[in-house]
Order: sequence, then structure tokens, then C-alpha cells
Amino acid sequence: MIQQAIRDFLMLLVTIDPIGTLAIFVPITSAVSHHEKARIARRAVIYGGLVLIGFLIAGQLLLSGIGVRLVSFQLAGGVILFLFGLQMVFGTVTAGGAEPGHDVAVFPLALPVIANPGSILAVVLLTDNHRQSIAQQALTGAVLLVVLAITLVTLLLAQPIHRVLGSTGSNVLVRVMGLLLAALAAEQIVAGVEQLIGRPAPA
Repeated sequence: MIQQAIRDFLMLLVTIDPIGTLAIFVPITSAVSHHEKARIARRAVIYGGLVLIGFLIAGQLLLSGIGVRLVSFQLAGGVILFLFGLQMVFGTVTAGGAEPGHDVAVFPLALPVIANPGSILAVVLLTDNHRQSIAQQALTGAVLLVVLAITLVTLLLAQPIHRVLGSTGSNVLVRVMGLLLAALAAEQIVAGVEQLIGRPAPA
């Protein structure tokens, strides 16, 4: 269970990416008060967390409903996570701007920054009903809440953290997380290929 918790924590930490979220949060909230920044941070984490918890609970059921095997989703997800990790390493991930007239807590912070394609894929893959018991899936849910709490604390401390790290420090950490994500994604791809080799597709 400890090994699973560490694996889940690393996977969710690098896909949700609190430091990358911080790098986006600082510029888009630069013109608002400290109180408003805290409110935006709380709402962004809540909204993003609700999306991820929804996929954690019902993501696999949705896949089953449209006839997609989890191993296929695992392979596709692994490839996308790998490419996402490469984008983080090479600094090509962009946040985009907020939509005019829309709450920045929803877009771009909750979606697609916190609940991004990588983190959505991660929570579905980490809660495979065929490989994970209810207790193991509950552990993944608890780990998700821990990572979301870390993200919230990071955003609430945005200004002092950004001053300490600076732009260079933030960029270095994002690239390290991207490298870890690419490695974890490669493991997902290898596991999916091994599963396909060992279990032929249904007729």
C-alpha cells in the first residue's frame, strides 16, 4: 500500500503540477487583491478537484459504456502523458489566456490547468476496477486530495514562493516534473503492452 501511495502521489503530483499551476496563477491574478487571489485559488482547486474525482469514480464506467477497454485507454493515455511530459521538459506547455467575461478560477485554472488531460488520464488509469480493489481506489482518492491540498497551499503562498524560486527556479522544477512524468508514462505503456501480449483481444 505504501508503494502504491508513493506511485500514485508521484503520478498525480507531476500531472496536476502545483508549480506549473503557480506559474500560471501569478500572472493572471496580478491585478486583483490578496483576498480575491485566495478566493480564486480555493475555487480553482475545488472545481478542478470535482472534475478529477468525477473521473476517478465514473471514468472507467464511461469507457465501458462506449466500448473502450482500459488497456487501450492505458496505452493511449501513456502516449499522451509521455508527450505532455516532453512538452513540460522542452517548455512548450502554454496556458492560454482567460476567456473574456469568464471566471479565471474555472478557465484556465480549474480547466485545463489543474484538471488537465494528463491528470484526468492518470486518475482513470490509477483506479482500474480490474486491478485495484475498492480499498486501493480509496487510497488513490485520498492521495488525490493530498495533492489538491498541496496545490491549494502552493497557490495561497503564490507570491512568496514565486519570489523565492524566481522564473528560473520555476522553469527548472517544471522540467524535472516533466521528466518524471515521461518516465512514469513509459511504465504505463510497457504495462499496457505486456497486458495485451498476455491477454488477446476479445473476438
